[in-house]
Amino acid sequence: MYELPTAKGLKKYRKKLKLTQVELAKRAKVSQSLIARIEKGDVDPRLSTLKRILDAMRVEEMGDICAENIMKSPVIHVHPGDTVGQASEIMDEYGISQIPVLEGDVQMGSVSEAMVIKGMDLEKDLSKVSTRKIGEIMNGGFPAVEKNTGIKALSKLLETDPAVLIREKGKVVGIVTKADVLKLIER
Repeated sequence: MYELPTAKGLKKYRKKLKLTQVELAKRAKVSQSLIARIEKGDVDPRLSTLKRILDAMRVEEMGDICAENIMKSPVIHVHPGDTVGQASEIMDEYGISQIPVLEGDVQMGSVSEAMVIKGMDLEKDLSKVSTRKIGEIMNGGFPAVEKNTGIKALSKLLETDPAVLIREKGKVVGIVTKADVLKLIER
């Protein structure tokens, strides 16, 4: 079971993050006067309001987290010459729904479960789907950033892409998915 913070605890947490009441109110989309009244203990906020305030504080607290802190490494990947069957087996084995296609240290594209299923719809002979080469069916790749990229920039990229590759000196060294970022909220 979770313990909700007291009014003093909420104020202490806000001050630790060096946020003013105005800044916190803006981030949580509530009024500054509500923050002040909650911290004074004059008002008992709705649970949904308290959650918005705490979520805004957690996002602020995560500001110093970077890609290197949450990336998975080594990167599970396939090669353009691998078959769709091989990619499907790897995705099933690791419980992932998309996978980057790498040739050495260079990203060539990506493959997803949805693409494999779409290939099944387009192919009359289903036995041929698993033998097709990844290079024939892959989509564009995932965005790539350096390992010191902050969580806010990563989150922005993950709004439109399922994953972000992490590089160090041009070499792919890790991957961050939406699930990795969501785990930060669960802490």
